Amino acid sequence: MKRIIVGISGASGLPLAIHLLEALKTNPEVETILTVSESAKQTLMLETSISFETLLSKVDHYEDVKNVGAAIASGTYPSAGMIIIPCSMKTAAGIANGYSDNLLLRCADVMIKEHRQLILAVRENPLSAIHLENLLKLSRFSNITIMPMMLTYYQKPTTIKEMEDHLIGKLLAQFELSYQPFKPWQPNC
Repeated sequence: MKRIIVGISGASGLPLAIHLLEALKTNPEVETILTVSESAKQTLMLETSISFETLLSKVDHYEDVKNVGAAIASGTYPSAGMIIIPCSMKTAAGIANGYSDNLLLRCADVMIKEHRQLILAVRENPLSAIHLENLLKLSRFSNITIMPMMLTYYQKPTTIKEMEDHLIGKLLAQFELSYQPFKPWQPNC
């Protein structure tokens, strides 16, 4: 059983977070633990038509972002790693500078110190020099992967869902999890 912590911050991209949670829910080898920033709850209302309770039904466990004493805040809590999707630049800045004032940031800090996989599905456009400096700082850690939520076209998508499937497949591949709708690059050679 792979235990994956999912953090959702307040950047735009809540539909992708939901898509990821739904993909993880279909895998019987994965147990999910979710923590959601306060601003993400607001973004959920702005970008989707689902309730917070419906979001929680897509995970195995939920931990309130204010509960910095939760089990997932400890390095002794076993997990395969963490995905933060979307990862706001505020969250990236907090992680890059060791500022852990909530459970989401504390979990990311634990992933770094325990050398566990930490995937940051960052979302901002355009990026400022400050954003880039924080992301560069984070990219120097061997266990952190920066994965901007960028669209690709080589799979010739015809729907937004197909574009999202590609990104979700790439995120899950970081944990060596397959995702059936994902179509990897296959050059015509």
